[in-house]
Amino acid sequence: MDPFDAGAGGLLRQPRAVWATAGASVVAFMGIGLVDPILPSIAGGLNATPGQVSLLFTSYFLITAVAMLLTGFVSSRIGGRRTLLLGLAFVVVFAGLAGTSGSVGELVGFRAGWGLGNALFVSTALAVIVGAAAGGSAAAILLYESALGLGMACGPLLGALLGDASWRYPFFGTAFLMAVGFLCIAAFLKEQPKPARKTSLLDPLKALGHGGLASAAVSAFFYNYTFFTVLAFTPFVLNMSPYRSGAVFFAWGVLLAVFSVVVAPRMQRRFGSLKVLGGSLVLLAADVLVLGYGDHATAVVCTILSGAFIGVNNTVYTELALGVSDAPRPVASAGYNFVRWFAAAAAPYFAPRIEEWTGSPRVPFVVAAVTAVAGALVVVVRRRALTGEAEELETKHATEDSVTVFAN
Repeated sequence: MDPFDAGAGGLLRQPRAVWATAGASVVAFMGIGLVDPILPSIAGGLNATPGQVSLLFTSYFLITAVAMLLTGFVSSRIGGRRTLLLGLAFVVVFAGLAGTSGSVGELVGFRAGWGLGNALFVSTALAVIVGAAAGGSAAAILLYESALGLGMACGPLLGALLGDASWRYPFFGTAFLMAVGFLCIAAFLKEQPKPARKTSLLDPLKALGHGGLASAAVSAFFYNYTFFTVLAFTPFVLNMSPYRSGAVFFAWGVLLAVFSVVVAPRMQRRFGSLKVLGGSLVLLAADVLVLGYGDHATAVVCTILSGAFIGVNNTVYTELALGVSDAPRPVASAGYNFVRWFAAAAAPYFAPRIEEWTGSPRVPFVVAAVTAVAGALVVVVRRRALTGEAEELETKHATEDSVTVFAN
């Protein structure tokens, strides 16, 4: 079934609860790229070095990674709706506090609190959308990826528009938008049924004992290092005004959204998920290598173009993580995200330091190219583990989706 088929209950015909959750997800993902165009402004405003400012990403994603072990534990006890609202409340509070920071240390600390809220929200949002969406998991995943792409596109744009007046305003703006999301979910999302079995803190780690899920997580770890080298280090290399940097990353985010929602599913149907993923990772490696060694105009073009490969990768990885093992989807998602977000924390920390250690801004991109190729090699070497149970699990999840759609 085509997930875009509105008549079949596809992507465009969803309950209000799903749209409310997806809308709040857009704002949640905006928070990832929000600081991109204002990183140099933050460094200037707080008298911080690029390495210190990069900790805004590191603290955010380090806490996000660890908090992934908590998401299932919390949501299986208080329910998906309350977990979403709790996560949104954390983001509202800490995003607002981030705007009041008087030092880079305070800002890094507030971003860590923001990361905790985002972990509770984002991981639970995917499970809620999959559970409540009409049209099964294919439509739900595309809707989630649409929210991710739109958020990643609009985040830098909002950061540039508000950050041109002051680097503090984007944080206040995010707090306001997340407060709106909080009200929408409170109004439109009913409490989801709690799982029959409560999730323990160790369940996501136990789920990683499945070879396919572990392989997807390890490959995504390498890929995420490349992804967040582009996102967190490139603004310093481009060295542009907030408006220009925001425009570059807006175009990057548009490509990310289009390729994740429109192009990736079609490529998967034609060539198969693993071939698409392996090829996209190799092309991403070539792109970031040219980005590092090209002139300024080439770097801008390659930054924007990387959004296409990142969009394809995001969609394929999400489907692999949710479908390759027999673990419940929220548990599989938590285990997978626990591994991959550590790379998102590592890349912003190491990229500027690699530049300092080597004296060259090109070397961080060489490392990023190597990690993208490493991700592709994991896919090739572990392809049997990634596809061995595909037919059985596809049937199992299709049955689950039919029951979920009927129940909703």
